Amino acid sequence: MTTLDDNALKLYSFQVFSKLEGAVTAGMIHLGDQLGLYVALAEADTPITTHELAERTALDERWVREWAHNQAAAKLITVDEGRFGLTPEAAAVLASPEHPAYGMGMFHRLPQTMRALEDVRESFRTGIGHDYDSHGPQGAVGIERSFEPWSNANLLPVVLPAIEGLVERMRTGASVADIGCGAGSAVLLMAAAFPHSQFRGYDISQYALARAALKLEESGLHNAEFHDPREVPLPDDQTLDFITTFDCIHDMTRPSEMMKAIRRAIKPDGVWLLVDIKALDTFEENARKNPMAPLMYGISVLSCMSSALSEEGGEGLGTLGLSENKARAMTQAAGFTRFEKLPIDHAVNAFYLVQP
Repeated sequence: MTTLDDNALKLYSFQVFSKLEGAVTAGMIHLGDQLGLYVALAEADTPITTHELAERTALDERWVREWAHNQAAAKLITVDEGRFGLTPEAAAVLASPEHPAYGMGMFHRLPQTMRALEDVRESFRTGIGHDYDSHGPQGAVGIERSFEPWSNANLLPVVLPAIEGLVERMRTGASVADIGCGAGSAVLLMAAAFPHSQFRGYDISQYALARAALKLEESGLHNAEFHDPREVPLPDDQTLDFITTFDCIHDMTRPSEMMKAIRRAIKPDGVWLLVDIKALDTFEENARKNPMAPLMYGISVLSCMSSALSEEGGEGLGTLGLSENKARAMTQAAGFTRFEKLPIDHAVNAFYLVQP
């Protein structure tokens, strides 16, 4: 028998169970968001007791107290002599949907993401994954809540002006498509800002398209529309001035074909804004340089790669599958000649300017 090093065994066991602690605490973050506990702590302005927190949220104090103990032990909320609160930074991430650092979207869809564990066991045998609608309507809401805060704060004042001449072109009147539009947040934001331009959002998620249609109706805008590309395909006559793909190419079953479709749709002087997850060329580089690499690879199994392999013959890029070099090579193979990384600061995403 192999002789075990007792100290190494204890350290390894601690490492394993620290992952379980993270998973359980993530569940508590989901509850804190869904039950309004973070918002109540933020609105209190000063630390409060669990009795006061329970009263503000109309919840049972004993349950609130145990939740608060988890959160304080994890150092997510503050505690001092039995009074709990949020730092300004915690309030931004946990309780401020208007702040670009707001992070509750991924936790919103945590139950759906973890439920995918039941589905992907068979995927390991068959090789076939599951599309985003397998996560149900709350999966679409979670994606929406994940990307809206940063986009609402930065798309118009930071991202679009980073592309020379684009804002003026859209003010005058441009034909714009957002591929993988989700619930339509970016489309509607741009449509409101540029009333002389026409906007089309494309997505295959029926849950996301339903939300986009509802939001479009509520907005009162008349220069935007949403389509399933399987029913209303992208134009193939080089008529689009501007195309965006936000965090979706790596999720697609056939990203190479999509890039060729974008090339057929875009004008000779058009612009494609390709936004995707920051990734390096090899696993070794990602593991060494990205502290979130374990999370990214795990989410890929449960969501991104699963989507990218949800059809027979899917390319299966996955969450960290579209590095800058890979994106450059794929766009060149699709017929594009210009590829430039834009100087836009984002914790997770890289922004590329691609042109014919």
